Amino acid sequence: MITARTITKQAATGSLVGLALGDALGFPTEFKDVPAILAAYGPWRQLPLPAPAVVTDDTQMTLAVARAIRTALARGPLAPQTLTRPLRDEFTAWYHSPDNNRAPGRTCLVACEKLDRDAGLPWQQASQIGSKGCGANMRVAPVGLVPGLSQEQRAGAAQLQAALTHGHPTALAASDLTAQAVHLLSRGAEPLGLVGQLRSYAYENRSRYHQRWLGDLWTHSHDRTPQAYIERGWDECADALATLDTALRTAGTETDPCLVTGEGWIAEEALTGALLCFLLFPEDPLTAIRRAACTKGDSDSIACLAGAFAGAHLGAGAWPAEWTDRIEYGSELHTLGALWDA
Repeated sequence: MITARTITKQAATGSLVGLALGDALGFPTEFKDVPAILAAYGPWRQLPLPAPAVVTDDTQMTLAVARAIRTALARGPLAPQTLTRPLRDEFTAWYHSPDNNRAPGRTCLVACEKLDRDAGLPWQQASQIGSKGCGANMRVAPVGLVPGLSQEQRAGAAQLQAALTHGHPTALAASDLTAQAVHLLSRGAEPLGLVGQLRSYAYENRSRYHQRWLGDLWTHSHDRTPQAYIERGWDECADALATLDTALRTAGTETDPCLVTGEGWIAEEALTGALLCFLLFPEDPLTAIRRAACTKGDSDSIACLAGAFAGAHLGAGAWPAEWTDRIEYGSELHTLGALWDA
């Protein structure tokens, strides 16, 4: 249900800024285990935002997706014909950027190099069909924040932006679920029922291959039909959501989330790890992203997604000014958020 609070909370700004704050918080803790993080920074509930608050490729590629969507919408309704070229252009621009020096994922680098090398190459031939790394869904939040999209547009765009680099069906399904979670929270969904809604969504979409958005991507896999291809992804995500359901009933707040949902290097684990951190502290966003950053796995991506969920739920006011005023790319994050909050 859309309420007055939903309209005024500035969910898009809150989600984009929260994403970047989580990313910056997790940047120095990535590749460290929890004892090493605690030894370096002290109690996890007091984990400080680094100075300067520099982000990783997670935020950089989120901005690339957001810019591509803005360009596409300026040309008409969101569709594969309007979105594919802007995504490709933004991804290759990121690939060449001198600021692309934040330990980017190999899948993104290899796919973007192929997209850049041959302008006429169908993007499906650049997609890394075996990769379901979290780079697919760490950047998808803008798709869930754009108002006025149909369910088909949201799902298609979420899967397309993932598929340009990560062609594994689980990467597509996890990106679709991530965008759906951001969308639901931004529109006022209660955190208590979120996992149930996502599990239902996974069940309903299990055999739906978005041909209009994905084209012949499935033929680059070993699957015999497009339905068999996409079902593999939804089944893995459904299993991960079932694990999350159990974790929410049994995991304590002091337990490293990666011990129950996985380390987050792959798409479905980044999604469920971030959801666990958010849902443990749904009304305490700083604690949620601090918990996500103090993990043994892909800390910046888990915290990035946890921040996106918390910001979509609570809005721009969730984040203290002394943090938001010094986050890298802050001006552009606020500009894009204001565009969609309006």
